[in-house]
Amino acid sequence: MARSLKKGPYIDARLLEKVLALRKDEKKIIKTWARHSTISPEMVGHTFGVHNGKEFVAVFVSEDMVGHKLGEFSPTTKFSRHGGKMQREMEAGAEQKEAAKVEAAATPTAKPAAKK
Repeated sequence: MARSLKKGPYIDARLLEKVLALRKDEKKIIKTWARHSTISPEMVGHTFGVHNGKEFVAVFVSEDMVGHKLGEFSPTTKFSRHGGKMQREMEAGAEQKEAAKVEAAATPTAKPAAKK
């Protein structure tokens, strides 16, 4: 559910202080646990280390990200794959295509004879 417009976007105060204290040309990662903080225009061009519960994921903020939350760019779970027979068949087909490409690249090609 969106935050009320009269309240404005939530930006963690300590995080905003860190951003304003840092110059844009400094390439320092700002570590934060404030995944619920909204990305503001002041944050554009900075790199944040957003905690996902286990480690800090580096997130470089661009203009497209303004208005989104920091946590959207740091997934907390690792997607392994969908299961089932169809998925296994697709993966086997992809492996066969990859093996064919490697085999084709490994075979030497014959050079054409030089004209006299």
